[in-house]
Amino acid sequence: MTDNTARLDHVVLWVQDPAAAADFYEKVLGLEPLRVAEFTAGKVSFPSVRLNEETIFDLAPLTLAERMRMVPGADKSAGHPVNHVCLALPETAFDGLRARLEERGTPVSDISEGAFGARGAARRSFYFRDPDGNIFEARHYGEE
Repeated sequence: MTDNTARLDHVVLWVQDPAAAADFYEKVLGLEPLRVAEFTAGKVSFPSVRLNEETIFDLAPLTLAERMRMVPGADKSAGHPVNHVCLALPETAFDGLRARLEERGTPVSDISEGAFGARGAARRSFYFRDPDGNIFEARHYGEE
């Protein structure tokens, strides 16, 4: 894989019971659970499960939907199977994507720092919608 290759970082799945969902993904699919103890202790908003070295599924409780305000209407995504798809990009590709979206007049969120993902805390990330309304997050980890 080259540094110019976009990679899937994480997919956020809406679930009724995140701890039970993590148990299912661990026991049925053999995925490694992440942050389940922290979630049940109330220290983090959701647990995750690791799909592979670079990709995780975040298991978001439906109650988290009201806090989803990264782009207009995101808080209404609960009940849909997927909240957003995140792409991890090299720094130049991250900056280029944001510039292209802004050139096209596509609304983008503010840039955030330190959001948790498959490879730890991202240096920068932002959200946008595709023409069909699907929500994407673009992120840059800093080592690329």
